[in-house]
This record gives sequence, C-alpha cells and structure tokens, in this order.
Amino acid sequence: MSPTFSEETHRNLLARIPHRTGREISEWLKTVEDGPSLLRFEDKVSWLRGAHDLAYGHAKAIIHEYDLRRAARRML
Repeated sequence: MSPTFSEETHRNLLARIPHRTGREISEWLKTVEDGPSLLRFEDKVSWLRGAHDLAYGHAKAIIHEYDLRRAARRML
C-alpha cells in the first residue's frame, strides 16, 4: 500500500518531523535503512511506529520518502 495523501501533504509532514521528533529526516532514513528488511509498506510503517513511538502520519511519510529515494537511486 502506498500513501494516500497528496505530495503537498507529504512535504508538509516531512517539514514538521524534525520539530516533532528532534531528529532530521536523514537520521530517520538511516534508521529505516538499518532496520529490518520488511517488504510491505504497512509493515515498515508499523515497525517504525512501534520501535520509535511515532505518529502514524509521520511514520508513513518517512517510509514513503525512503521508498521514493531508494527508487530514484535505482534509476541512476
């Protein structure tokens, strides 16, 4: 399952995450990279929420951003 919010909402969520969590997006992306290799989007979101006590929307935005960046790397 992929995110159902708009690109604008995604960007707004990403912009708020450092203030809400005290960690930069790059740190969260590294956390996901170093985390368990789960295949399903919702499994990744659930893991991130549970392991790091994040709100659902924030976890979803982080995983979506991680997947976007990983796909972009593969296209190079």
